[in-house]
Amino acid sequence: MTEKVRFTKMHGCGNDYIYINMIENSIADPRAAAIAWSDRHQGIGSDGLVLIDKSPVPEADFSMRIFNADGSEAMMCGNASRCIGKYLYERGLTDQTVIRLLTLSGIKTLQLHIINNKVDTVTVDMGEPALKDETQFVESRNPGYGTFVSMGNPHYVIFTNEVDQVSETGQMLEHHLAFPKRCNIEFAHVEDDGSIRTRVWERGSGVTQACGTGACATAVAATLTGRVKGKSQIVMDGGSLSIEWRKEDNHVYMTGPAEFVFDGELELAKLQTT
Repeated sequence: MTEKVRFTKMHGCGNDYIYINMIENSIADPRAAAIAWSDRHQGIGSDGLVLIDKSPVPEADFSMRIFNADGSEAMMCGNASRCIGKYLYERGLTDQTVIRLLTLSGIKTLQLHIINNKVDTVTVDMGEPALKDETQFVESRNPGYGTFVSMGNPHYVIFTNEVDQVSETGQMLEHHLAFPKRCNIEFAHVEDDGSIRTRVWERGSGVTQACGTGACATAVAATLTGRVKGKSQIVMDGGSLSIEWRKEDNHVYMTGPAEFVFDGELELAKLQTT
């Protein structure tokens, strides 16, 4: 009998991933799976692959691993974290409305906001932003016109009237010498109503509809440069996220929706491992 794996496709503001419950399934080569299944013409189509599992440490309830569409492993994804909260609650894996999620960027706390026994939105404590990370950013090779912010993964935020340069300039900056491990790039503009229009080039995936950590990095950069104070509404291609950088604990909190798209089943025999 051919071995099969069940998957769920979900998105947060259009940032779509394939989710696998690793408590019930196993994948020998998630990097190869991410590449094959993320293909939007010959696969399922997504920005990457997310693996949900039990936590190996008692300090967390569940764990997450995330692989970009090019097979590289990401440290953290805010949109995927919100989707995991909805998945765990609505699929009956937990009845908790506060979930501790282990990521490669540490443990993130998810606060589920429930309406009629469904997860309406999720607030994620994204932790403290870091403004300098020598492993991700070489200051002497600074591209010169943006703000570096790490939200557990590296971001470079550029405020400009031309956010649609995301494809051409974003691809170039991802591989800039200033970023020895590559970087996520945000192009942002503060609108008349105070919201921040943002377009994202994600490391390993290219242009995406949204990026949770990118939204957080944009809000931090906007605050640091005096464009906003504390709270921000980040408007991306796929939707909006509410971001608050709280003074009392220096943590960034992200609130937004998560949606199911569809469930399916794949034959693992069709996956060519590398």
